[in-house]
Amino acid sequence: MKLPFYVDLKGKTAVVTGGAGVLCSQMAKALGACGANVAILNRTLEKGEKVAAEIGDNAMAVQADVLEIEALKRARDLICDKWGKVTILINGAGGNNPSATTDDEEYDAAGENIKDFFQLDAGKIRDVFDLNYQGTLLPTQVFAQEMVGMPGATVINISSMSGFRPLTKVLGYSGAKAAINNLTQWMAIYFAKSGLRVNAIAPGFYATDQNRTLLFKENGEPTLRTGKILAATPMGRFGEAEELIGTLLYLISPEASGFVNGVVIPVDGGFNAYSGV
Repeated sequence: MKLPFYVDLKGKTAVVTGGAGVLCSQMAKALGACGANVAILNRTLEKGEKVAAEIGDNAMAVQADVLEIEALKRARDLICDKWGKVTILINGAGGNNPSATTDDEEYDAAGENIKDFFQLDAGKIRDVFDLNYQGTLLPTQVFAQEMVGMPGATVINISSMSGFRPLTKVLGYSGAKAAINNLTQWMAIYFAKSGLRVNAIAPGFYATDQNRTLLFKENGEPTLRTGKILAATPMGRFGEAEELIGTLLYLISPEASGFVNGVVIPVDGGFNAYSGV
């Protein structure tokens, strides 16, 4: 992997939840390339093992559901037994569910045979909220308890453009990521005097498995939504996963960002700054 710059993480242990995903796997590889021992926490062990193998001997895959506190504790004990206490926690696990997403962008009383606001499954919306919010809160409770007071310790949450403003269709996901922004700021204040910094990265639009069906038709052609996204992104393109690495390393480095705490940094090609006019 070609790093934008190098941060010496030798002797550090990092945990990346959802570390087998498109974006977080790149983050895990960057941490490994900087010398950190990297634990890939993933619900599917085989996917995590594939990423760990690409990193090398300083990586391991650990199966854990971020919503199961006992599984997280077992993962923590396994990691600590091998490498010692965790210094870096990347809360990357999250996602959406089609049942928490409307088919329409705005209500049309004449609309037929579509999943509008009134057809959304409340239980699935709760599931999306739990995966994103609880799936960030619980790993932080488990891993950060021993990170408090540790030099260079940091938690980085993964937010979204929908954390700043609600995106059409994705009702559950937008609410959950807005909550992540709030949680990031809350924890940053709470832990500030302990030396544990908490920040977040908010990726713009990247073509990942999670949003592919929203962005592309089955034949590969872009959807109308893709056109709207690119029109609202001043740089006029989707992001590449590697373009998150510079911000990640900046936030991890106490020398570079030691006084940065409680921020949510957009990496979005200007999407969040653009008013549309």
